[in-house]
Amino acid sequence: MNKIKLLHALSSLSVASIADADKTIRVMSSTIRPVNNGKKILGTARTVSCHNDFLTVIDALNQSKAGDVLVVDSQESTRALVGELFSTEAQRRGLSGIIVDGPVRDVEMLRKLEIPVFAKSYCPCSGTTQKMMETQTEIQCGGIAVAPEEVVFGDEDGIIVASIAQLIDLVPSAIQIQKAEEAIVDKIQEGECLIDMLNFKEHVKFLEEGLESSLSFKI
Repeated sequence: MNKIKLLHALSSLSVASIADADKTIRVMSSTIRPVNNGKKILGTARTVSCHNDFLTVIDALNQSKAGDVLVVDSQESTRALVGELFSTEAQRRGLSGIIVDGPVRDVEMLRKLEIPVFAKSYCPCSGTTQKMMETQTEIQCGGIAVAPEEVVFGDEDGIIVASIAQLIDLVPSAIQIQKAEEAIVDKIQEGECLIDMLNFKEHVKFLEEGLESSLSFKI
């Protein structure tokens, strides 16, 4: 499976299904939330590190290509690093999304755009444009390391980051997990009890006896 096929496969999955396939996968802090809800963010990371100054963010946008996700380590910035004009240009260029571990602004207008934007906070005041800092280096965003060209995948549940190779290994399991859960939902909607489909009683009994056990479905 190459990168193009991987991204296509991921586009039909939920972030939760990938997280279920690997409980140790890197997950950004839940403080980074979607600005415009209902959109998935999926692409390869183009990283930026800056503080209260968005000149480097503009530089990264100028270097970016279609399919990139701009990932910004704001270093605890208190001023907005991304707004309507920047995001509209990112959409025109075909970027797959923007993630800012810090403030953005023009929220009302960002919510009208198709490009997914995730951010930690909002601020009406913009940063300066006086300092050129680093792009395409490993950064910290949402409490995890993000390296250039790693895959970034997010929805309303959160954002995960992983290498292409890691995700290629995980996709088959994630597909099985998602299909199984869809089948279980169908059974519940048809009137079957969720608890009856689990090894709940056996699991609790084993735990009470000090034995190793894991909760699982019997179907």
